[in-house]
Amino acid sequence: MQYSFSVTAKILATCTLFTAVLAPNAQAQVSDRTLKAAASVPPDHPVVIGLKKFGEIVNKSSGGKVKVRVYPNAQLGNDLQAQSALQGGTLDFFLGATTTLGGIVKDFGVYDFPFLFNKPEEADAVLDGSFGKKLEAKLPEKGLVSLGYWENGYRNVTNSKHPIVKWEDLGGLKIRTMQSSVLLDVFNNFNANAVPLAFSEIYSALETRAVDAQENPNALIEASKFDDVQKYISLTRHVYNPFILLISKKTWDKMSADEKKLISAAAEEAKLFERRLNRETDNKALAELKKRGMQVNDFSDAERARMAERTKPIIAKHSAQIGDTVVSELQAEIAKVRGAK
Repeated sequence: MQYSFSVTAKILATCTLFTAVLAPNAQAQVSDRTLKAAASVPPDHPVVIGLKKFGEIVNKSSGGKVKVRVYPNAQLGNDLQAQSALQGGTLDFFLGATTTLGGIVKDFGVYDFPFLFNKPEEADAVLDGSFGKKLEAKLPEKGLVSLGYWENGYRNVTNSKHPIVKWEDLGGLKIRTMQSSVLLDVFNNFNANAVPLAFSEIYSALETRAVDAQENPNALIEASKFDDVQKYISLTRHVYNPFILLISKKTWDKMSADEKKLISAAAEEAKLFERRLNRETDNKALAELKKRGMQVNDFSDAERARMAERTKPIIAKHSAQIGDTVVSELQAEIAKVRGAK
């Protein structure tokens, strides 16, 4: 994936002043260490570019003492394996979907609800606000510490069979979804046959026709070269998918106050960098997919409304399982954000 010099320079320029503030003073307690950071997505995806940016900031602000080695493409295991490694202390950082956390803190399942956020800025406000922080505060007791929410983006459906322009077109398709009980129910409710697979298994499953379809944001579809094994992409935008940067609590607890401060500051700067880059990449990735021969099928607002209506029973079911209070708090926070605009 190629990015123009002007775009990259503009993003880096916004970060320069903040990075300068992080430079440690002579009294800072910072030890020499090399930390491992993993992600399941390809190396040229904005998430990994952002993770490498995080490593650069950490290295600079620590005076070269702290190095972050990035392992993309699930080199150190899939999302669930990486999460377990974090809890065990054999991995330092992992950047992946909040979906995986639903297995240890059920509240995180709310982020898989379809048609939750109308635009990315709403997600930013909710995730960075009191609701997002409340969920993050539940992670340390599970052996994890959050360093902030990043972005994967709005998920769209691709398939190898036929165009999808209404939810009925999903009927009968074998579609890979995240390992999320919410999304499994959503697509089964659209009369598809939902198959939960780790991200690292998608390409092979599509290539061998074990599944017909999958759903991911444009940038990830393009970076993963799913167009090699998929013909159609439909702009359903059915779920906004946040990522989250996690550090092992065992790693965190070994750090000095100065180290924690510089890690947190670097994560905040890299988060803003990645969100902006991901949003700039989305339309470019779609144009590239179209150039490579994918047939792009737009999805009207009316059809999205029909899909949303169809998913209401699924949301009600999982609201009861996750906890109506949590869901109500999220809905109230979204309403508050929209009212402030």
